[in-house]
Formats: sequence, structure tokens, C-alpha cells
Amino acid sequence: MTNSSNALTSTFTVTGWLFGLLALAIGLINTFWGNDPGFGIFIVALSLAFFPPLNALLKEKIGFAIPVVAKWVLAFLIFWLALGVGELFDKIDLMMASF
Repeated sequence: MTNSSNALTSTFTVTGWLFGLLALAIGLINTFWGNDPGFGIFIVALSLAFFPPLNALLKEKIGFAIPVVAKWVLAFLIFWLALGVGELFDKIDLMMASF
């Protein structure tokens, strides 16, 4: 591999972990401080698509990894749902008030 290929791979890995952790946090907030825990669990399940170890496992077991474009669309949908329908900021206020 070349240096630019290594840099691109590490960038995708770091980005995957960041988006995965952010989506996981959104899902956990919606699960425990929302009025619809099923929605939060759904977001938690979708967040798994961003973690690089899951992609490696999928690639190893079935020979297919989740495409980057699909991850971008999924990230957009998660944030759109969490901020619009899920009222994330109201739930964060509820979470902060409970501590």
C-alpha cells in the first residue's frame, strides 16, 4: 500500500469510530430519556454499521462490507431523525436535569 492509501484508510477508520460513537450516544439518549425506547434501540442498531470491526467481520464472513456512500446516507438519516423527529436537544435537556 502507498502512503496516501494508508492515510485514506486511517481517515475512514477514525471517521467510522467517531460517527459510530456519536450515533451510539444519540441512540442511548433516545433509549433512556425519550418517550420511545424502541427508536433509541433502532438508532443503536444502526450505529453499529459505522464501527470498523463490524465491517471487517462482514467482509470476512459474507465477503461484503457496507459501502461508504451507504454510510453517508445512513449518517444523514440518523442525524435528521434524531434532530427533527427525535427532538434530541429536548432529550439532552431531560438528561442533564436528571443528573
